[in-house]
Amino acid sequence: MTEERMTNIPANPPPNGVRSIAALFALCGIYLGIAGGLMMVRPGTISMSSGAPLLFGLELDGPYMFLLMAVVGGAVAWGLLKLNNLVRHAATLIAITGIVMLIPKVSGASVMLQPKALTVGGLGIIVRVIVAWYLSREDIAVHFKQPRTA
Repeated sequence: MTEERMTNIPANPPPNGVRSIAALFALCGIYLGIAGGLMMVRPGTISMSSGAPLLFGLELDGPYMFLLMAVVGGAVAWGLLKLNNLVRHAATLIAITGIVMLIPKVSGASVMLQPKALTVGGLGIIVRVIVAWYLSREDIAVHFKQPRTA
């Protein structure tokens, strides 16, 4: 038995950046899950607009959409940690979709001179660009294409 098997450390652990992105997806999923659960247990406790920064209009479909997106966030986080290449592409697509959905908000905030909305929207775009860029880098993609050994 090799030393690697004895310590239960996988042969190709995910890079730290992938772990950070997985944690970001997990935190978003936890937030949406808690918000959706509160909406179901005690309607009116929390506003549906609390999910607007992450759901981009889907929050109007109610707490079930919060819970569904919480599951999606958790699944993406898990898949990234397991170095699933399909999930890497899905996470990149989610980040790019978020960028596209934030452009009108940032554009409107810049025209209307709303510094807070401009800052929040701009930071949202920056984080999503970093996620999409990092996951699409060739040196990171290689980790997702290596054969599993554990």
